[in-house]
Order: sequence, then structure tokens, then C-alpha cells
Amino acid sequence: SGLPVSVKNLGDNTTKTDPLGIFSYMNELGGKHAIGRIDIVENRFIGMKSRGLYETPGGTILLAAHVDIELFTLDKEVRKIKRNLDITFSEQVYKGFWFSPECEFTRSCIQKSQDHVTGSVTVKLYKGGVYILGRESPLSLYNAELVSMDVQGDYEPTDAGGFIKINALRLQEYCRLRQNSASGK
Repeated sequence: SGLPVSVKNLGDNTTKTDPLGIFSYMNELGGKHAIGRIDIVENRFIGMKSRGLYETPGGTILLAAHVDIELFTLDKEVRKIKRNLDITFSEQVYKGFWFSPECEFTRSCIQKSQDHVTGSVTVKLYKGGVYILGRESPLSLYNAELVSMDVQGDYEPTDAGGFIKINALRLQEYCRLRQNSASGK
């Protein structure tokens, strides 16, 4: 369902399985590694710019792991829609619209996108960074044999030729338009 169910520190075998314990432990570890602190100028809801200092080490670590497992388990187009929903959801919550019908709808779409998001991600925390070392999932869409250039399979690199030509058409037309525009035609 896309929710973290456990965290294990491979260095000392500390394990946390309850949501608050997971988040608190990630905050503790992330804070020690200077993870998740930002200093930004942002646009407030009423239009003014303001400076914001935010620190959420646990959220930063969990988000990095979650996005990684999403990339591994979500279809490309679903992931693209989900990224847009994330932005929409953030704006709705920021503006205080948690109980609005549109935010309820957004949450239901995000929840549906998480149906196949499951697995584990190994991360390393170091000097302000969250580094993904590996991931695995029983519902992974990654197929090493299919994408390998070394193994004969269902996909051949020559299969891309038609795809490339079709996509090039719009670029050629755009180039033609720019050239005509520059020459006054």
C-alpha cells in the first residue's frame, strides 16, 4: 500500500515497526547526518514571498526510499500522473483544503496509485545525502532480461527505429517552423 512497515539499521540491527517509531528513528538518524534541512524563499498563499526554514530528516529519508520503490513498481505513465498529484495534494494541504472534495479526490487517486507499491529499499545516509544502494519488490516492473543489450529477448534495439522516426516528426516540423519564422515566411 506504499506505507513504510519497518526500518532496520544494518549497522546495529535496530528495528522499528510502528509508524511513530519509524518516523522518530529516521528523524534521529537523519538529524545526525544533516539530512532534510532547507532554507528557501517561497510564495505564500496570499501572494507574498517569505523565507522558510524547514527541517524534516525522517520525511526526507522516507520520501527518498518511497520514490525509489515507486520508480521500480509503478508504470511510467501512472508515475507521471502521481508526481502531478503530489504537487496538487501539497498545494491543497498548504492552503487548508484537507476537507475539501477536491483534496478527498486527490487522496483517493494517490491511494489507488499505491496498490502495487511494495518492497524494500536500502539507503545510506552520509553528509546531508540519502543514497539508494538497492531495492527489491515482488511487484517490480523491472525486467533485466527484457532490457539487456547482451541477451536476445523480446525487445531488440532495432525495434526502436520506427519509434524514433515517429517522435522525430514533430521535432522536424518545429525546426521547419522556426526556420520559416526566422526567414519571414
